[in-house]
Amino acid sequence: MIEIPKKAKKIIEENYAAFATADKNCKPNVIAVACVKVIGGGKIVITDNFMKRTGENLKENNNVCLAVWNEKEEGYKLIGKAKYFSSGKWLKFVKQMPENKGFPSKGAILVTVSKLIELGG
Repeated sequence: MIEIPKKAKKIIEENYAAFATADKNCKPNVIAVACVKVIGGGKIVITDNFMKRTGENLKENNNVCLAVWNEKEEGYKLIGKAKYFSSGKWLKFVKQMPENKGFPSKGAILVTVSKLIELGG
């Protein structure tokens, strides 16, 4: 199990990230995400506020990648497997996040991180 260090957690939770998925034919899709929380145990939760293709891709292919960095060009690439939730505990979790106030929060994506790579220097 990957444990996400405190420095990485801060960068992940305080910056926009690029979130990549692919369909069953490995056609890629990448979007910007803002509402990401590290929940421990090598897991992160991403809020689906306005996703379309990403949610469709996750039904066909659960392999994902997230790249995130700050203004100092410190960052991480996270590789893992994702599961989409349109109800239950994880949807309730994202709906209660202050960052999602005023947004639809129509789903939650739970990512189990298998690889964490430090970017840059």
